[in-house]
Amino acid sequence: MRGSTPCHGDDTCRYGGNTSCVVLEIPGEAPLLFDLGTGLRYFGRTQPHDGSFRATCLLTHLHWDHTQGLPFFTPLLRDGAHLTVYAPRQDDGRSILDAFRSIIAPPMFPVPLDHLSGTVEFFDTGDEEFTIGSAHITSRFIPHHGPTLGYRIDRQGASMAYISDHQQPYDGSLTLPDGALQLADHVDLLIHDAQYTPEEFALKRDWGHCMVDFALQLAIEARARTLVLFHHDPGRDDHALDRQHGEISERAAAHGVRVITAREGMVLPLTCRSSR
Repeated sequence: MRGSTPCHGDDTCRYGGNTSCVVLEIPGEAPLLFDLGTGLRYFGRTQPHDGSFRATCLLTHLHWDHTQGLPFFTPLLRDGAHLTVYAPRQDDGRSILDAFRSIIAPPMFPVPLDHLSGTVEFFDTGDEEFTIGSAHITSRFIPHHGPTLGYRIDRQGASMAYISDHQQPYDGSLTLPDGALQLADHVDLLIHDAQYTPEEFALKRDWGHCMVDFALQLAIEARARTLVLFHHDPGRDDHALDRQHGEISERAAAHGVRVITAREGMVLPLTCRSSR
């Protein structure tokens, strides 16, 4: 939901302040998670705490705001619980497992990853296609700081793409990378980074994110059905998000794109165009 760091206060309570964690629920199958931000702790409250928990996470990258929920995920405090994590292959040759062992360990965190009672299994991932349950997954590298993946899910004619952090060209142009276009091509739902205003991007053009116009351009060029604005800047209060939503929705409608501004706890049905 939020990018960079969690935030709390009366001015952000309507849209929420936890960092990135999205859940795709498929009837009869284990949950499919996108990222492990602080929102993961709240999702954990709804899951089994008896060791029967099973889920898979498609992790975009290893930055704190996308991983810091993992050691606070209470279902993993029971023997038998199992979480499978797909994450981007690292440039320095380290495995994802080794990277997480360095993140969740003293002196940065008091409890080492390997001391969790449940099991976390990691798979180093790149530009690939694979299957989880009944869902077909496509992963593509996306421009950001450090190896970062976006994901596309196709199932029974419905599709979604999740691109939480996306570096816009430094000059502010709307030139889109092939990987992002492949992921978003004709999707029913596109969840996309929308962190900066033009004024903010001018100061933080190399910080790894994009303006809302960039997200809209991707939705238009890829012919996405619905664009979900995501990864809100922690400095953006609810009233500013309201104004942003109104302005971008009007422009998107002219191109046949529906716009939703992500809120914490929001539930969206994923249906294909033919069954809308």
